[in-house]
Amino acid sequence: MTPKKEKILLFTLATIQFTAILDFMIVMPLGPQLMRLFEINPSQFGVIVSSYTFAAGFTGLVGAFFIDRFDRKTALFFNYIGFSLGTIFCALAPSYEWLVVARIVTGLFGGVMGALVMSIVGDVIPEERRGAAMGIVMASFSVASVFGIPFGLYLADLAGWHMPFYFLGFMGLIVSGIIYKIVPSVNTHLTKERPSPVQVLKNVFGSTMQVRSLMFMFVLVLGQFSVIPYISPFLVANVGFAEDNLKYMYLLGGAATIFTSPLVGRLADKYGKPKMFIIMALLSIIPLVTTTNMPHAPVWFVLTCSTLFFVFISGRMVPSMALITSAVTPAHRGSFMSVNSSALQLGSGVASFLSGLVIQQAASGEIINYNIVGYGAIGFTILAIFIVRGIKPVPQQIRVSADEEKIETEEVHAMAEM
Repeated sequence: MTPKKEKILLFTLATIQFTAILDFMIVMPLGPQLMRLFEINPSQFGVIVSSYTFAAGFTGLVGAFFIDRFDRKTALFFNYIGFSLGTIFCALAPSYEWLVVARIVTGLFGGVMGALVMSIVGDVIPEERRGAAMGIVMASFSVASVFGIPFGLYLADLAGWHMPFYFLGFMGLIVSGIIYKIVPSVNTHLTKERPSPVQVLKNVFGSTMQVRSLMFMFVLVLGQFSVIPYISPFLVANVGFAEDNLKYMYLLGGAATIFTSPLVGRLADKYGKPKMFIIMALLSIIPLVTTTNMPHAPVWFVLTCSTLFFVFISGRMVPSMALITSAVTPAHRGSFMSVNSSALQLGSGVASFLSGLVIQQAASGEIINYNIVGYGAIGFTILAIFIVRGIKPVPQQIRVSADEEKIETEEVHAMAEM
């Protein structure tokens, strides 16, 4: 694949991730509005968030049995159409209960999309450039924050909370056509053998390195999604941060990560992905403490802390994803990434659900026990640092399509001896 085609592919994948991430993220800043309009408490709001992640986690696990049987492009195309229709269903939801159902439907299709995107990156991009490639794809989080959330909140202010979901759903249908035209066939992982579900599970859970990677990612998301869904409600109820200012929080945080995510990816390629993760994880403890313990504060202080939160939380995900895609061979990467997606979604769902049980709402409307959730997130972050030290790349071959010659063979001496 030429450098130009590689860049086009990466930006297309980043666009897919943009819509998927924004679909999930837009619910959180809408939290104060949804809680007020539907007359629900923090625990019920946690159900809205976790319903998507639990459904996506279920699909990710089931998808692991089948994902490596299909061309990655074909699987991505059909799942993305279903995801887009599910998002439109969210826009049509007339009540809290129907919104939960709609989020479940969307999650069922969204469960393997991230796995497919990351698998394509892992199959196409050589390991020595994979950190930078992940930085480009994961910069979609930044774009979603800079453009997507402020624009989504603007639409919600203009025409109600339904409108951001209409926008995302119909945009997704348009992007589906781009997938069909731009994304190349990625099918060299296909073999004549059709492993049974039991064999797929053996391939994943029989590998110490893959199990360690799954444990690492599960713990990592526990250390962030226990905090993230409740940032907006906490800032509005406790810190005196106006709902109208929430868009600026995402705007500034996303703008910063547009530059920092690719930079972290390049540094991870240069100095090592585990080392870069550890640095970013330790730095992320600072905004975890300040955010979850914040008293009444001026706008500039809140925006400074939230921007640091965005930079360091997203910064630790870039080397993490680049590292674990190298912890499995291409033949099994799709099933592993699908199980990993399930671990991520289940971890997110468990984190937001448990946080909803810990967090209480006082009669005055203030959020109580958010600091306890923050201390738990710090504990999981430290545990992830210990786990990542044992994750190493495995020897692998990377090819783009069955009609092309093998591009490169990567041999990593640390794992070749295992």
